[in-house]
Amino acid sequence: MGFRQALERGQLSMNQVEVELRAQIKLFQDLTGHLPHHMDGHQHVHVLPEVREVFAKVLSDFKIPYTRVPVEASLQSCSWLMPHLRNFYTQVEKDALDSIPVFTRYGIRWPDVYLGLTTMGQNMSPTNLQRALNHAVAAWLPGSNSSAPDHDEALITAELMVHPGYPSHPQEGGCGEGPDEFSQSDDRQHELNVLTHPSVMALYRHQKVQVCSFKDLQILESEYGK
Repeated sequence: MGFRQALERGQLSMNQVEVELRAQIKLFQDLTGHLPHHMDGHQHVHVLPEVREVFAKVLSDFKIPYTRVPVEASLQSCSWLMPHLRNFYTQVEKDALDSIPVFTRYGIRWPDVYLGLTTMGQNMSPTNLQRALNHAVAAWLPGSNSSAPDHDEALITAELMVHPGYPSHPQEGGCGEGPDEFSQSDDRQHELNVLTHPSVMALYRHQKVQVCSFKDLQILESEYGK
């Protein structure tokens, strides 16, 4: 049974969810010597009802500043998405929107725009990345600070969800349950090839995109007074 199904049936203990979250953060700190600057959940489980409250509280307790709010501006205009994926992503977006007041209350932040639902796996291409980026920025601009003299000079922060890598071995990974179908597929290699292609690097330069970590993002936002 999946995590979402167990939650829907009332079979999850939020106390146990909190214990697990704290244990994962502690292990990360033990392995790296520092706390993470950003946390989210596999397949966006951190925005699910009940879970989001516990998740936000734990991040606040550890002073972890950033999370992900998976709401993508171009989702409903992407006709190539399979119906089951569109339905899943639409529910993810609803849960994400419902999470915003919770994250705000706990002082958790997230980038201005998010993209990646419509550019995942075989749907990733330089053209689709440019389309998703343009949609995301266009959707953000109407709500941006009107006192900014030039949108070109404004700082727009964005998170691009990606899964670059290589197909997993069927018997390795997956937290004791084996890797899922996506992690075993060639889609991860495809994403790696696209993300390192010269045309994508050229796109970043043309759009004045500065690739950075969430640690760097925190510094940039403070410099821009965000």
